[in-house]
Amino acid sequence: MTKDVEIALREAATALPSAPTIDLTARAAAEGLLDVAYATVDSPLGPLLVAATPRGLVRLSYGAEGEVLEDLAGRVSPRILEAPARLDEVRRELDEYFDGCRSDFDLPIDWSLTRGFTGKVLRATARIGFGKTSTYAEVAGRAGSPRAVRAAGNALGANPIPVVVPCHRVLRTGGALGGYTGGVERKEFLLRLEGVLA
Repeated sequence: MTKDVEIALREAATALPSAPTIDLTARAAAEGLLDVAYATVDSPLGPLLVAATPRGLVRLSYGAEGEVLEDLAGRVSPRILEAPARLDEVRRELDEYFDGCRSDFDLPIDWSLTRGFTGKVLRATARIGFGKTSTYAEVAGRAGSPRAVRAAGNALGANPIPVVVPCHRVLRTGGALGGYTGGVERKEFLLRLEGVLA
């Protein structure tokens, strides 16, 4: 009897019309349910995860996708969806930058993951021009605390939007590279791309 019921259910299921294709991204956006859109961008530094809110780019990461999305869900909103089309401009500008055709990013930034002194340091860092460098001490000074060099370094290490907010342009006093969230090799690559290092 159970077998007959299973067979009848399978036959009934195959006779049903196929479900219409639903564009979940468009529907979520239309209904105001998409707070964070994300996509992956291929780059010479490896895959980058980029995420944006309606206010702008909120995250660019070299890290593991799952951890980054979990962090965004906890700190920004759990309403996250992969939506590459919503990040077309971010992806285009990153491609141009890595191809050597762009020296400035024209992307709106969502600073919601930065607060206090960290936010001031990162905003000061965002003003360092292409092919230029600054020091941790100079950035700390521009952020309003010239003696907070170590805190400035910590703020740069917590930069949620590397490359676009160019923490790679901040060096130690005397010219040593210092650390970098994505690893010193990536920092060297970016500085070479911008003509700072030979």
